[in-house]
Amino acid sequence: MDELRTAREIALDTEGDSLHHYPERLALVQIGLPAGPVWLVDPIAISDLAPLAPVFTDPGRTLVLHAGDNDLVHLKRRYGLTFASVFDTAIAARFLGGKALGLDVLLETHLGVALPPSRQKDDWSMRPLDAAQLAYAAADVQHLFALRARLTEELARVGRLAWVEEECAALAAQPAPERPVDPDAWLGVKGARDLPPRSLGVLRELFALREQLARAADRPPFKILGEDTLLRIAQALPPDAATLGTIVGVTSRVVGRWGPALLGAVERGVALDEAAMPVIPRHPRPVIPGSMSRRIDKLRRWRVGAVERIGLEPGVVLPNRLITAVAAAAPRTLEELGAVEGFRRWRVETFGNELLAALAAP
Repeated sequence: MDELRTAREIALDTEGDSLHHYPERLALVQIGLPAGPVWLVDPIAISDLAPLAPVFTDPGRTLVLHAGDNDLVHLKRRYGLTFASVFDTAIAARFLGGKALGLDVLLETHLGVALPPSRQKDDWSMRPLDAAQLAYAAADVQHLFALRARLTEELARVGRLAWVEEECAALAAQPAPERPVDPDAWLGVKGARDLPPRSLGVLRELFALREQLARAADRPPFKILGEDTLLRIAQALPPDAATLGTIVGVTSRVVGRWGPALLGAVERGVALDEAAMPVIPRHPRPVIPGSMSRRIDKLRRWRVGAVERIGLEPGVVLPNRLITAVAAAAPRTLEELGAVEGFRRWRVETFGNELLAALAAP
């Protein structure tokens, strides 16, 4: 902390263990300084990261990350940390027209630097970390300062630095509330909506059971049973272990460990009364008035030309959610356009008059 307080830039990255444990934990925090030092902080051993809070909340100090939305969500949600000044190199590269935004690609393209071999599939909660893991973790932050400098220079040259700064400020300020448990998450299983009611009830029971087993075993749900296997069990409605074992994806190990529990879930689903069977909710599409639909068409046509002119992806120039929001608001002035939720100032200043003209055109 003594060294971090004097730094004007800090690089940050994190590693999770979502491929190996459930629920996911934050397994490592990498912090680097421009002069070279890198600290690897163990959040499993040090549960209180509050001492870092003053470093992150100082607006005079920039936190440099790459594709840092998940990193910030972890630190906001789990530790209550907040952030003032952020620079995300992935956002910067996207506003330069980049399509391949991986850190390895950007470092090779802009700096000629090659990262160590990827260790993203490692279990980062295991201790001790080996030498290759330490090198990989440190490399993820060591080169961010030089990459930021290169991208900032190019953004300033093309007049888009302010755009990126505004987007990064929005990333820093974005809240990260706890995600509520979705009771209908099981409906997201591919093919669920094609099942008959009895099998639907079984699938719901199986999905809930898998969640319980995953938490008890501290393993990601997909390592207990894949969703395609859940669907096949719900379709087959196996009455016994022998039948269960013939289903693709249900190995002898699965039958041995969880066979009785799976058959119990099938039995509960089959035994549901008609009134208790799940019903797929129907969400009719909202009716879009003709005038709003015409505004959407006008904005989409404008976006096609803008994308060709400035060489950025459609989702950067004007994402679909903003097209819908602007069409619904039907702004007539720049002030009204800027008041549309999520419509950044840089878009108003750069494209505002064009958009208003497009909306007003016959």
